[in-house]
Amino acid sequence: MGRFYLLHVAFFRSLLAPGLLFEHLDIRFNKLLHELAHPRMIGEALSIKLGFVTLRGMNTKSISYQRHRFPSEIISYAVWLYHRFCLSFREVEELLAERGIIVTYESVRQWCLKFGPSYARQLKKRQGPLGDTWHLDEAVITIQGEHQYLWRAVDQDGDTIDILMQRRRNAQAAIRFFRRLIKGQGGEPRWLFTDKLKSYDVAHREVMPTVEHINAVNANNRVEVSHQPTRQQEYHMRGFASAQQAQRFLTLHGLTQNLFRLGRHLMQAVNYRLCRTQSFQAWKEAECA
Repeated sequence: MGRFYLLHVAFFRSLLAPGLLFEHLDIRFNKLLHELAHPRMIGEALSIKLGFVTLRGMNTKSISYQRHRFPSEIISYAVWLYHRFCLSFREVEELLAERGIIVTYESVRQWCLKFGPSYARQLKKRQGPLGDTWHLDEAVITIQGEHQYLWRAVDQDGDTIDILMQRRRNAQAAIRFFRRLIKGQGGEPRWLFTDKLKSYDVAHREVMPTVEHINAVNANNRVEVSHQPTRQQEYHMRGFASAQQAQRFLTLHGLTQNLFRLGRHLMQAVNYRLCRTQSFQAWKEAECA
């Protein structure tokens, strides 16, 4: 017991980085560690204690995995499988079962529902601003017999900047999407490529009139191609249940594709492996944030 206690206390002290002030460390927690009889219970107690960290001058809420039977590595791996590849919840369940992890597909669904938005926020924060050339387009998605419009913006490298589900594709919807992009990227682009939808012209004149707007024929093919993974996921899922579900899923799906779509044909194998390792590290940091 003493050996495991010293191990976990050393791990706990290693988390006390310079500049962090933990305001809720009391003697009762140390007493609780002495009373526990299993190292797994000590780990759970540490995760409960470290669920909320108070920084100097601000309060930061971390992703908490407490009251979950499986560790964070398994949960994040299941969420990554579902959003990285075109898989169903049952297929993720089978892949985990092949590795000896017995979990139901309903648990995988609940994990994606609970932790997916948190991962998306962390990945978007770490991603930062993308390219200065924006390609915009909208695609029709039928949800429960009604037409919804998926507004999508990608940069010159094909990375998804942002997506937004809306009921309309009029000028007000275009203006809302433009302002969302500017707020998320922290500024305006140098070039703006769209199709010949008149709503883009109105939004361009009102929101970013100084940006060069190009709507020539075939100038927007890059964003047209970016809809293909969404169509594949929509077909595999047999349609989206609601606009909220589509917004939630496609947001993390796009961020995951940005992180792991490395362009293997454009780099050497050693560089590709290095970039892939960095992508996995970025996902790990989002999981542990």
